[in-house]
Amino acid sequence: MRPVFISLALALTPLAALAEDIGPPLTAEQFDALTLGKTITYSAGNTTYGIEEYRPGRKVVWAFAAGDCEEGDWFPQGEQICFDYHSPDVGLQCWTFHLQGDALVAWFEGKRDGAPLVSLDTSAAPLNCPGPEVGV
Repeated sequence: MRPVFISLALALTPLAALAEDIGPPLTAEQFDALTLGKTITYSAGNTTYGIEEYRPGRKVVWAFAAGDCEEGDWFPQGEQICFDYHSPDVGLQCWTFHLQGDALVAWFEGKRDGAPLVSLDTSAAPLNCPGPEVGV
């Protein structure tokens, strides 16, 4: 499997142009086919935002760039893909996912008035989740 990298041209594209140049929202079936068995690193505004591992049964593991792992599930809700991490601190997170070339572009709640998350790298390796209590 070859890694997917955001191109420099995409990184420098104004948000308005990015919003116009992407495909329609992916269906749940398309999203599952593109993500299942993969670990994807996402960026927001040229900064690594987080990493998500997509497991069978619509299970996921998410970690912010410098944070602990959170296990959850995803499910379709209309055109959005929603993530439930079963945490009272984190509410339901719903996004529309689109393809732009080989990159996944995700808009929070389908709104295109902020910076989207864009896939930087795709790997078949599982997410490394050592846990907060590791050590002496």
